[in-house]
Amino acid sequence: MSVEVGTARRESAVHVRPMRAEDVHSADQVMRLAFGTIRGLPDPSAAFGDAESVRTRFRAAPDCAWTAEVDGGVVGSVFAARWGSFGFLGPLSVHPRLWDRGIGGRLLLPVLDAFASWEVRQAGLFTFADSPKHLGLYQKHGFWPGSLTVVTAKETGRMASRSYSLASRELENRQGPVLDEIRELMDHNFRGLDLGREIVAVNEQGIGDTVLVRRDGTLEGMAVCHCGAGSEAGGDTCYVKFGAVRPGEGAAMRFEGLLDACEAYAAESGLRRLVAGVNTARLGAYRSLLARGFRTERIGLAMRLRPEGPHFDTPAHYVIDDLR
Repeated sequence: MSVEVGTARRESAVHVRPMRAEDVHSADQVMRLAFGTIRGLPDPSAAFGDAESVRTRFRAAPDCAWTAEVDGGVVGSVFAARWGSFGFLGPLSVHPRLWDRGIGGRLLLPVLDAFASWEVRQAGLFTFADSPKHLGLYQKHGFWPGSLTVVTAKETGRMASRSYSLASRELENRQGPVLDEIRELMDHNFRGLDLGREIVAVNEQGIGDTVLVRRDGTLEGMAVCHCGAGSEAGGDTCYVKFGAVRPGEGAAMRFEGLLDACEAYAAESGLRRLVAGVNTARLGAYRSLLARGFRTERIGLAMRLRPEGPHFDTPAHYVIDDLR
């Protein structure tokens, strides 16, 4: 996502560079202020509450974060994620007093260079569906609109059984058969898709876990979940950052089993809310969420770098993500 709208007075030259550890606090403040301002919050700096994204993403991948600097101070930042052959960017934010200065476009350049060097098959982002400025910014840099992305949530209920396992218990020194199992499952959804770095980061930071659903020894579904304050979920919430099941015959039932497992994990973790986002082009997955009582909290737009290229936003894909 990006925030760069409005007017601003002329300032000193902007320098875009890789983010450093000492930038993280300022980048977090700017990000909250920017999104809080565009949302019209009474106290924009309080946006996102006790949820974290700047700190968690920098810790997970410090080589995938950049800042915009003016007179030695951080005035914006952007993050990218490398999921094997798929990449996405966000959040992208700029201090409100510098909106409409072209800083968002400057921040996009190292991200596009990274996507090219990674040789990703596809890249995407989530942005405001009702903002011509955001669409114009991303279209100028090669991203084009796809389908709407809906962020949904529901209250967790009592689940009768633990029909899942957790990746944290199977990981061994950042490696292990479980990561190979997950890569094999992801290959069926999108060749080369790899959530390994995300899974390891969540485990190492202690901000959640990865839910695994197997049947007869075969991995049928997985979901990377953030839990509670200090994660991307925020207090009392379990956020499914990414989830997927094996496509093909029976995928709808496998998806129901994965949602059961995510809700059970959230409830057993003492969390009241379960949040999951989905691209509406994955119609079966979207309908399943609605049928289970998930209600829409936010609507955004998915944009792709290669609009005619390969992707996993089709009715055949039972995948949870929102690319925020």
